[in-house]
Amino acid sequence: MIDRNMKNVLVVSIGFLSLFTAYGGLQSLQSSLNAEDGMGVTSLSVIYASIILSSMFLTPTLIKNLGCKWTIVVGMGCYVTYSIGNLYPGWYTLIPTSVILGMGGSPLWSAKCTLLTICGNLQAPKENKAAADVINKYFGIFFLIFQSSAVWGNLMSSLIFGSDTDIPDISEEDLQYCGAGVCIDINVNSTTKRPAQELVWTLVGCYIGVGVLAMVIVAVFLDNIDRDQAQEFRGNREPFWSTFLATFTLLKDKRLIILIPLSMYSGFEQSFLSGEYTKNYVTCSLGIHYVGYAMICFGATNSLCSFMFGRLAEYTGRAPLFCLAAANNFACIMALLFWRPHPDQLPVFFVFPALWGMADAVWQAQTNSLYGVLFPRQSEAAFANCCMWESLGFVIAFAYSTFICLDTKIYILLGVLILSMVTCLWAEMKYYELIKITFHENTVPVESWDTHTHSRAFLYFVLFSTL
Repeated sequence: MIDRNMKNVLVVSIGFLSLFTAYGGLQSLQSSLNAEDGMGVTSLSVIYASIILSSMFLTPTLIKNLGCKWTIVVGMGCYVTYSIGNLYPGWYTLIPTSVILGMGGSPLWSAKCTLLTICGNLQAPKENKAAADVINKYFGIFFLIFQSSAVWGNLMSSLIFGSDTDIPDISEEDLQYCGAGVCIDINVNSTTKRPAQELVWTLVGCYIGVGVLAMVIVAVFLDNIDRDQAQEFRGNREPFWSTFLATFTLLKDKRLIILIPLSMYSGFEQSFLSGEYTKNYVTCSLGIHYVGYAMICFGATNSLCSFMFGRLAEYTGRAPLFCLAAANNFACIMALLFWRPHPDQLPVFFVFPALWGMADAVWQAQTNSLYGVLFPRQSEAAFANCCMWESLGFVIAFAYSTFICLDTKIYILLGVLILSMVTCLWAEMKYYELIKITFHENTVPVESWDTHTHSRAFLYFVLFSTL
């Protein structure tokens, strides 16, 4: 029989699956569906800029007042408004709904991460396991279910848009503008066109329906496990500025500073796949109706690898998984830099997102798990920071999307990846011997270490968990 904590993990996972079936599908299509004047990617940039603001000022206060359950429900409602805005896409509909989504985005994700961390900490004594291992398992289960949303959302878009009877052929002349190396706007030089408005309405209507379903699932079936803490907070409030600035206060912790490049890279790599690969490789060479099929490959491998790596991390630690993801992305980035896409190479279009999904499974699940393990007592502020820095990566990538050449974007992505790994290597050289001595002595409980000692412990979790 499923215990209460596992039940809550499954409920929130299924809720996110339903919600991001809608949002994930829309995000993958924005650069192609609303390409006029860069409106689609601009709306995505506004979303993540708003998420940064909500991470800074809103998340800890909202979670402490409403609790994790109702924060998730409210956040999901904000996501549904963006789907509604896509019924009649324009600057006056997409931008306001993007702001609303962004304001609910950080509280939504931070509440989810906080809830999974609470469940892991509650379940660990029952299973006689370390809390870190149970939290890792719960995040792996969550991302196994959640990442499959890319399969269903993109399958819906491909099936609906594939029914269009007026799909133009792409000429050899148009194909020369696809991929890296040619710095020119493909929308001006190709026959790529927007699907019929009736098909867009059908798709967006389906997305609105599954978004509302997500809200119902969480509202009805998720336990309010931190209700007592929320009531106590409302009855005995801390000074407003103390909660309001909790996200900034945590930046004094060196462990958080060293996580910033890793969090930002997560935003860069996701935005590249959903914004650049779908537009400059898939839509340009095959047509918009193939975007969904390509992203299905990403979602399927991401889902399976999230669960597999979550279990594997118990035995190998996170360090080998981060190295595997970095090597994977590095190889894909270099290949995309020189590949000239052509419809005759159809299988290759699906290999890249599949490999990307394998790497993203590590960046998402293991990074979130790491935040939960390192900051168990400041989970709301820690996950708000995680969301904030990841969102900054999204904002930067989407902001320059319409202004610089594709090969330049690829070089930037490569640079951020290298910076993320160099940060970890720098930390390894500086603290390795001290970490090893500290953990072999094992004289002080982890929860009672001060910030300086925690900065050393962080490197153990990230780099030396295999020792």
